[in-house]
Amino acid sequence: MVELIIKDLHVEIEGKEIVKGINLTIKQGEIHALMGPNGSGKTSLAYVLMGHPKYKITKGEILLDGQNILSLAPDKRAKLGLFLGFQYPVEVSGVSLANFLRTVYMSINGQKKKDVGEEVLSVLEFRDFLKQKLRELNMDESFANRYLNEGFSGGEKKRAEVLQMSILKPKVAIIDEADSGADVDALKLIAKGISDVNKSNNTGILLITHYNRILHHLTPHYVHVMVDGRIVKSGDKKLADEIEEKGYEVIRAG
Repeated sequence: MVELIIKDLHVEIEGKEIVKGINLTIKQGEIHALMGPNGSGKTSLAYVLMGHPKYKITKGEILLDGQNILSLAPDKRAKLGLFLGFQYPVEVSGVSLANFLRTVYMSINGQKKKDVGEEVLSVLEFRDFLKQKLRELNMDESFANRYLNEGFSGGEKKRAEVLQMSILKPKVAIIDEADSGADVDALKLIAKGISDVNKSNNTGILLITHYNRILHHLTPHYVHVMVDGRIVKSGDKKLADEIEEKGYEVIRAG
């Protein structure tokens, strides 16, 4: 079973320490919700796990399937099975969603499938596969021909991220603020999409969120609270409910 293991991770940016000794293990098939107030370091942790170059790791390890990935570029981490869904997905004019997804699919899965003797989807097979995934997320087929995220609503951008994850089938996915900009209906579809990938592909999920509302539609195995660069408390769904009722001050006070 593949695991993402974070060991005593310390990270700084421009000389300021923002991640202060994180220890966390995410196994395939598990859903971990990482909650915390604004400025607690949640998004920074996501970027560090994916290999953003502006962050300096001063101590600790990040292991994926037993391999220390600290020296690997983001594309190498992706090919090992790590995925990051962004809080604010970028718009790319001139590149259709379909072409982007096909290119990413081939880059991540093409050679890997050939190496293990599996068939790679042809262009026509991929188109049918994409249509199926679009229907599951209640996205019109016309989305495939639109430029990547250009003119998409907040909820549509998030569904496009989940669409990408469902096509790539990563071993471990980090999803940053999946509820950002999504209305109630979109949020239900996003939560269902995450759950489907988790169950069908046994993908481990690190779901970063400020609010509890997505957890009304998706039940995590574990909930962790991050404050000032540290995980200060862990529990189950009841911890998220407590935060919704009393706020983060009860954690700080405790």
